Amino acid sequence: MSVASHVEELRKKHQVLSDAVEKEQRSPGSSDMQIKAMKREKLRLKEEISRLSH
Repeated sequence: MSVASHVEELRKKHQVLSDAVEKEQRSPGSSDMQIKAMKREKLRLKEEISRLSH
């Protein structure tokens, strides 16, 4: 897998997580722990994308 295709896959995963966080935040009775975990994973993906893009 090339670096560019790997970065693209990471961006897709980041977007899916972003959508999931938004949906969870709008949902009544959502779990703060689950939201925090998703946000941590989003940050990890963002950092990896940044590292691979430079």
